Amino acid sequence: MPGSGPGRWDTGGTSLRLADVLASLSLVADLGFGLPPEEAMRSCLIATALARRLGLAEAEVADVFYTALLEHIGCIGFAHETATAYGDELVTNAAAVRTNDADPRDLFVTFLPAVTRGRPPFEAARVVAFAITQGSRFGQRFITATCEVGRATARRLGLPDPVQRGLHEVFESWNGRGGAQGLKGDAISLCGRIARLGATAARFDAIGGPELAVGAVKQRAQGLLDPAVAGVFVTHASAILADATAGDPHAAVLAAEPEPVLSIPASKLADVAAVFADVADLKSPFTLGHASGVASLARDAADKLGLDSVAVGRLHMAALLHDLGRVGVSDSIWERPAPLTTPQWEQVRLHAYHSERILARSAALQPMAVIAGMHHERLDGSGYHRASKAREISSSVRILGAADAYQAMTQSRPHRAAMPADVARQRLHDEVRAGLLDDAAVAAVLESAGQARSRIRAVRPAGLSEREIDVLQALARGLTNREIARRFSISPRTAEHHVQHIYTKIGASSRAAAALFAMEHQLLD
Repeated sequence: MPGSGPGRWDTGGTSLRLADVLASLSLVADLGFGLPPEEAMRSCLIATALARRLGLAEAEVADVFYTALLEHIGCIGFAHETATAYGDELVTNAAAVRTNDADPRDLFVTFLPAVTRGRPPFEAARVVAFAITQGSRFGQRFITATCEVGRATARRLGLPDPVQRGLHEVFESWNGRGGAQGLKGDAISLCGRIARLGATAARFDAIGGPELAVGAVKQRAQGLLDPAVAGVFVTHASAILADATAGDPHAAVLAAEPEPVLSIPASKLADVAAVFADVADLKSPFTLGHASGVASLARDAADKLGLDSVAVGRLHMAALLHDLGRVGVSDSIWERPAPLTTPQWEQVRLHAYHSERILARSAALQPMAVIAGMHHERLDGSGYHRASKAREISSSVRILGAADAYQAMTQSRPHRAAMPADVARQRLHDEVRAGLLDDAAVAAVLESAGQARSRIRAVRPAGLSEREIDVLQALARGLTNREIARRFSISPRTAEHHVQHIYTKIGASSRAAAALFAMEHQLLD
């Protein structure tokens, strides 16, 4: 991955503009936080302009730029817990970002009306009771997971230390009464403070225009937001917001990036894709490692079928990124143990479309967009979102469809256990006979899956023991300490000790960060 400092790396070959890739992938953060598309880009533009108005050096402006662009990427790591507590986590997140946490009254004025709207009375009462009695502690857990995942994402992308710190502290409150770490005032990263104000201004500007944005920033100054930074924003709000909402946000982000711009070797684009694949798979404990598993199968199968190196590389990246759009559908749907309703099924069908549109925004990722967007197409035209038929489905898409189907079958889902390999194999052959999947693609995927099962990994990252790796797998998939104890026939206290030792060794304190660590180091097989 890129080095740890800003600037252009000496790639010795073709290089790609990192901001082009990350601006496109920031749409994942928008979808996962329940925000309109391109809001992360507008937040970035506001924060970057504000940093320049504050007189920061361009190197510091660059830190603000990337912190703001990725501010909400970590929230996907707490989707499962939020959906369990409140229902639709996308509605909950969108309500939370409008709520002034420094004013307890806003819980009742803004947050609760939004998250209980349309709920049956009993369910609404449960949500209200939970928010009142456990909401504060839940909020801290949310922030911890979000910020740990954000920091880990920046680290894996090779972004500099100030960006990693900014993402880790972006939800700390100026008055010290919020956030996971309890930081206060100037102890909070400056680029984190600026990025948070940028997100606040972008959200309220989208809701009601500049006047509402200025009012929201003024209301939150001294509480959530740095009053000095807020003052500069208020003074220049008209110009900053006008520039941030003019024209194409993607082009504007590229124009706003401080010099020298960051680049990566084209050969490292797959590494960036792998980072976002793991983040998207955090959406649910049931999907951990799904994208990387599909990508491995698809790449091996493509090699076996003789695809050229360019096609294999593009297929591998498309497979890593094929489920980015999944984050835009609530976990309350993905983890539903009963059959989906028609409206829920229509939402599910959109995830492939979202994946395609995210990739299509970037010049570097555009060649993979259609492949990723077609991973649920079937030869008889029964797939989605295009309902394409055999003649319209390329070899790469046929391989990706087979790899995705096999990987999903052999993973647990809320409505069924993981299928044994032989059952999944038979199911794929049944789909070939039914005219859904390609025979050659299925044969190559199954051969690749057999090879994958024979591999033995001896690496124990962070000094984890074999038992700790077992516990980490259970922890990543959402098991509680008591459930871990039952699974491994140990006492709850011993399970708790294992979990704490794991957290200490890997430098995390949330399930989401532990799951991301497990995927990064391929410990979920």
